[in-house]
Amino acid sequence: MTVTTQERPAPAATAAHGAARESARALLQLENLCKVFTTDEVETHALSGVHLEIRKGEYVAISGPSGCGKSTLLSILGLLDTPSSGRYLLDGVPVENLSFPERARIRNRQIGFVFQSFNLIGDLTVFENVELPLTYRGIGASERRRMVGEALERVSMAHRARHLPAQLSGGQQQRVAVARALAGDPLILLADEPTGNLDSTNGEAVMDLLHELHGMGSTICMVTHDPRFARHAERTVHLFDGRVVDERRER
Repeated sequence: MTVTTQERPAPAATAAHGAARESARALLQLENLCKVFTTDEVETHALSGVHLEIRKGEYVAISGPSGCGKSTLLSILGLLDTPSSGRYLLDGVPVENLSFPERARIRNRQIGFVFQSFNLIGDLTVFENVELPLTYRGIGASERRRMVGEALERVSMAHRARHLPAQLSGGQQQRVAVARALAGDPLILLADEPTGNLDSTNGEAVMDLLHELHGMGSTICMVTHDPRFARHAERTVHLFDGRVVDERRER
């Protein structure tokens, strides 16, 4: 199926950013990664022999049909789950066999998450939602205010800092979720179907935002089943039945 999308100019920063990418280091490496779920003695191979490398500054989309292993892969990349076998290097460090507390510590400091369900706390303001992970990291109040302010500015939501999530549109809530993921300056931003709960207009707005963030230097890995959104990335990795079956550069 051929999907036509509207071309748009890349941010000015992207040219120099892309020129240096060939020499950029591998930020994330998977080697022969497998994940097997066992239920009532029945094994389900969710991932089989996955090899993947994401370099610093890349924008990669993981695509494929429902049930192909996309979300399982992202959970392992985000240290929410562990592989059954294989190697996972994050910034050159093996992380596949870390304990739960060790994974939680790295997750909080080095990985930013954006989910399709926003996951904002309704009783907290926009500012407080973005601030919360920084509080868990033990960052001081004045530094938190600076980091939250900068993150909200990056997603054009600083003017909504004192609003509650219920006072925002779906697209605005997802922008806040992106700000929360960015506030701690993570090594990589992981987005799991970030447009899944949005209409087409707000979905495109969120994709535009990710495009802009990539142009500013963010490393992004996004899971999507929609080829229209996968084409926003610079490289697409296609999964089928838990295996990488195709990989192509979009631009």
